[in-house]
Amino acid sequence: MTDQNTGGAEHPRRRGQGALEAEVLAVLGQAPGPATAGWVQERLGGNLAYTTVMTILTRLHIKGAVARERVGRSFEWTPVADESGLAALRMRKVLDGEADREAVLASFVTALSPRDERLLRDLLAQAPQEGED
Repeated sequence: MTDQNTGGAEHPRRRGQGALEAEVLAVLGQAPGPATAGWVQERLGGNLAYTTVMTILTRLHIKGAVARERVGRSFEWTPVADESGLAALRMRKVLDGEADREAVLASFVTALSPRDERLLRDLLAQAPQEGED
């Protein structure tokens, strides 16, 4: 489909924030070490602006998914979490924003499929218990 206001040029489809964050994390995960925003931008391809990459990296830093270190006038970025870690951070943020954690967790667990419930039980059984070293 073309846009009459742009002389027939097609508009690129916009990615959602979560999809773009996942792409940035994936690119950082492929880096041989800490990477600059320019390095990330180059590997993402497309017409993504440098400022957009910086915004996503900053959001990921605030969420605890990436670490940054000042090098000269810019930053070098390192992943702390992968895509599943980022999803877990989002889930934790939602849980932390609720007043009745027990009710939220109970609703979450009762909505799980039997397979996911078994997986969660297995993971909880493997996790160190509070007070253990």
